Order: sequence, then C-alpha cells, then structure tokens
Amino acid sequence: MHVPDGFFNAATSVSAGAVAAAGVAVCLRGARRELDDRTAPMAGLVAAFIFAVQMLNFPVAAGTSGHLLGGALAAILVGPYTGVLCMAVVLLVQAVFFADGGLTALGVNVTIMGIVTVLAGWGVFRLVTRLAGGKAGVTVGAFLAALVSVPVSALVFSLLFWIGGTAPVDPMAVAAAMGGVHVLIGIGEGLITAVTVATVLAVRPDLVYGARGLSRRLVLRDADGETTVGGASGGTPGGADEPAAPRGALRPFLLGGVGLTLVLAGVVSFFASSDPDGLEAVAENKGFLGQASDHLFGSWALADYGEVGGVPVGVAGVVGVGLVLLIAGGLAYAARNRAGSRARV
Repeated sequence: MHVPDGFFNAATSVSAGAVAAAGVAVCLRGARRELDDRTAPMAGLVAAFIFAVQMLNFPVAAGTSGHLLGGALAAILVGPYTGVLCMAVVLLVQAVFFADGGLTALGVNVTIMGIVTVLAGWGVFRLVTRLAGGKAGVTVGAFLAALVSVPVSALVFSLLFWIGGTAPVDPMAVAAAMGGVHVLIGIGEGLITAVTVATVLAVRPDLVYGARGLSRRLVLRDADGETTVGGASGGTPGGADEPAAPRGALRPFLLGGVGLTLVLAGVVSFFASSDPDGLEAVAENKGFLGQASDHLFGSWALADYGEVGGVPVGVAGVVGVGLVLLIAGGLAYAARNRAGSRARV
C-alpha cells in the first residue's frame, strides 16, 4: 500500500507529514516504557523482519497481490509505541533507498501504514485478549488485530484521497475497492502475524510484549495473610507480571531471527508475486494510477528492489535488512529506559 508521489496535493501531504512527525515524537517518548537493554535488539529484529516479509507479495485475487503491512505484528511483539518507530524506520528506508513509496508521500505512508495499523491492531488485540486469556487468546488476538488493521488503513487512505487526492474520482468507489481487496490482504496478514506471534510465544514468551502478564504469580495464603512466591498460570496479557517460562540467553534467539530474516529477504523474495499490489491495482482500475510522479531516487541502483540497476532482488533485500536492523536497533537502543535497564540487571 505504499503511496507514490503525486497521489495527494501539497496541503494533504504536508498535513499528513505533520501528523506522522508528531506521532513519531510521541512514540519516541512512550517507547521508554517499553524498551530496555533486552528489548531494544528485539525492536531492531522486528523492524528488519517486517521489511523482509513486505517483499513477499502473495496473490489475493486475479492479477492482484498483497503483502504484510506489519503494524499489528510490531505492536504485539515490541509494544505500540515502539511498533510505530519500527514501521517509520521501515518506510523511511524503503522510500529513500528503494524508491518504494514517495518522498512527499512519506508522511501519508507513516500515518496510514504505521500509526493507523498500530492503533487499530493494538486496540483489537487488547480487546480480544481481555475476553480470551492464555496463549490461544494471544494468537487469536494477533490474527484478528492484523486482519482488521489492513482494511482500516485502506479506508483511511480513501478518506485522505477524498480530502486531497489529485484525481477527480468517486471517493465511495475508491473506498469500496480499497476496502474489498484489503480485506483479502488482511486475511493473509492475519495468518502471517498469528504464525509469527505463536512461534515467538512458544520459544520466548518473555519477548512478546502483548503476552506480558500471561501468567500470574502463585499466591500462598497463611495465617498472617498472603505471600507471593511466583510461577503458576492464568492472567491476561498486558499485566505487570512476566510469563512463567524461563528467559534464557537472548543472543541465540536474535541470531536465529536475523538468519531467518536474511533467508526471507535474500532467497524467498525471488518467488514473490509480480502482480500489482492492492493500491496499485485499485489505482489502475479507477483511473488515477497516472497521477503518480517519478521518484526523485528512482534511478538509483537499488530502486524497485534492484530492478532498476540490475541488482538481484535477494541482494537488495539483504542490504535493506542490514539498513533497517542498524537504524531501528540503534534508535531503539537510544530511546530505551536506561534506569529500567539497570534495574533488570
């Protein structure tokens, strides 16, 4: 759903840019409550993983493909504030180095693909996990959160296009087309998100932000009152207690995650669908694809993930993973709560 330059007028692009900048600023402060020395590397890994999986377009209808947006996944794994930061880094790297998403439309993309998907996904996830506890509730919540976040993002795009689009197109027709195709894409997003969250939950539940408090501490009652000694089960995600599973060493998990991400970007990306994604297909069918203007960096070797410069898509993907991992990890490490980190040592 990367919006190119030219789809929106200057006022809408500047306004969306202001919203995106304000949102990122708020999240930089809020991320201090979610990040420490342990979770900062996880944020870099999550951002790099989202970049890699976004390269893997999958077919959703005749001649149309979709790809992961990732806002709900990021929010569940590393928290909503940090999730927005991860998405902003991914979108920035894609726009600057790969000409994927316009530079003047960067604010629009951060708003609809980052802020909106995180807010919608996290809201649905919290609602579901309040109603259904345990690991099954977290997995179901992840699926539904991701499923809902995609069409919501598409409808916000339609609203912005109605306000400041550069083509005289029926806004209801755009909304119907965008909503319809992105419901299908949302199903794929939901499956990817649920499988990813369930896998991390099975291996390292302590690294799933949305599963914090999955277990309650065992409380022993005696004549003098209650004594908390830890362990046990039950509870709901989002509480103060950590999952009961042992944490173990972080490095093997991170190295394994980076290895998987590199395989996805460097190998699996060769098999991605070449069909236009949901936004491009709708823009072509509704007659406003021609409003897209040339990207300022469209002649760079890595533009369109190497297609412009003859760079293999897998090589371009590995370069992108490295850039996102470095930038997002560094940002998360700088934004972390240093006092909280020392307290955990």
